[in-house]
Amino acid sequence: MLYPLKFNPILKEMIWGGKKIPQKLNVEVGDDVKIGENFAVSGLKNDLSVVSNGDLAGKHMMELIETYKGDLLGEKVYNQFGTKFPLLIKYIDANDDLSIQVHPDDELAKVKHDSFGKTEMWYVIDTEKDASLISGFTKKTNAEEFEKYHSSGDLMQLMAKHATNEGDTFFIPAGKVHSIGSGNLIAEIQQTSDITYRIYDFDRRDKFGNPRELHHELAMDAMNFADDEAGKVAYEAKLNESVNMAACQYFTANMLMVDGELQKDYSQLDSFVILMNVGGSCELKANGISIELNEMEASLIPATIGEVELKADGEAKLLEVYI
Repeated sequence: MLYPLKFNPILKEMIWGGKKIPQKLNVEVGDDVKIGENFAVSGLKNDLSVVSNGDLAGKHMMELIETYKGDLLGEKVYNQFGTKFPLLIKYIDANDDLSIQVHPDDELAKVKHDSFGKTEMWYVIDTEKDASLISGFTKKTNAEEFEKYHSSGDLMQLMAKHATNEGDTFFIPAGKVHSIGSGNLIAEIQQTSDITYRIYDFDRRDKFGNPRELHHELAMDAMNFADDEAGKVAYEAKLNESVNMAACQYFTANMLMVDGELQKDYSQLDSFVILMNVGGSCELKANGISIELNEMEASLIPATIGEVELKADGEAKLLEVYI
């Protein structure tokens, strides 16, 4: 019988990363290692999540899908995606600014990379003083004007910068220019894709002294030059209720604040559910299996599980994600 699954962290060393993720997860890394991301739930071919709890411990995502199919994913999800897990669930620690970048949509990604596109959502878990991020342009523009700003060294004048605080949420569709600024700890929900087109990288060099690759021509094909929207999501969290934050063809994401005991009924979804802990601690129980879900951890609830019991001694903040 399937049960709530947890996975081993997949830590990614990044030039802009820091120490917060391994510290939160109580994982030791070298003193000079900068961890930028944890792929908490992943179906990427080269980064398959591996179960860490229960009888299925050691099984990776592809094995799970091939064995349990719609029981794991939901029949509608399995019929649409087959053995490709459709979402990538991440935690991001921006100790320095990420590159200014853009992601392709499904059509462009299919042609160029035989991949899904990359629409995503960010939830700000924590920030340092004066933290900000870039999302969209300061005005509607076009390719010709963009090239003028880019070639003259004035590109940052086109970038819309937004101050960030805990709880801020941004929806980033494919084609939106964006960058996570230093001092942000973020939970990210995205399509299963690892395709990023770097537009500008602040003239940084990698640990071998080489400038990081830019993807100007690909980015020009992918960018929505008319996008001058911040993409900031307005929502009001309510205790022990699921409050919608984003709903698109790729995923639905809700804020679920738990205090005390709460029963959740997922029987009508026909989809797996992922619970991402973005604050506090929560006990999760289903099919007689109980797990502790701590901050910066995530659990996949298989589609055959209709009811889940949640219990938090003190407030726990969960992102509730499904298709």
